[in-house]
Amino acid sequence: MLLEKIISISGKPGLFKLVSQLRNGFIIEDVTTKKKVSIGNSSQVSLLDNIAMFTFDKEVPLFEVFENIAKNYDYKEAIAHKSSDAELKEFMTASLPNYDTERVYASDIKKLAQWYNILQKAGYMTPESFVKAEPETLEGAPAEEVSLETEAPKKAAPKAEKPAAPKIKATSAAKAAPKSTHRKQG
Repeated sequence: MLLEKIISISGKPGLFKLVSQLRNGFIIEDVTTKKKVSIGNSSQVSLLDNIAMFTFDKEVPLFEVFENIAKNYDYKEAIAHKSSDAELKEFMTASLPNYDTERVYASDIKKLAQWYNILQKAGYMTPESFVKAEPETLEGAPAEEVSLETEAPKKAAPKAEKPAAPKIKATSAAKAAPKSTHRKQG
């Protein structure tokens, strides 16, 4: 599963997929409705790929918790996030048995259940989703490296497209020219 492009936005319900970056924000797509909108840089965004759940020993990436839930629920919809606190704690214990009961709050468990169900409805929770993307053979690694290198020039091309800066300089030079002409007359 590729959680690196799935985000949660503070103040907006649901989950979103990053589509592209703008100068002053991002274009995002709702994972369930597929509706695209833009958000500004000032939006508080959380990448699901960077979120982890506390256990008594360590922090477990959200990806692994989702995988446990998917296996427990046979890749189908899980418990509703509006369930009672007792049911949610039981759900969490089954999903992450060693979770830190003092640092993982009921609100965190509700959000976990809600996010899982949103991703499940959107088709992200399948057995294939949890296959590790890391290549196990040497043949797979160069192919990925090549695709990354191929993407780099595409990203660099728009950055190299800075004729706007010389136009601005030309405009400012044009503004400077009348001033110098004015000085010659005066």
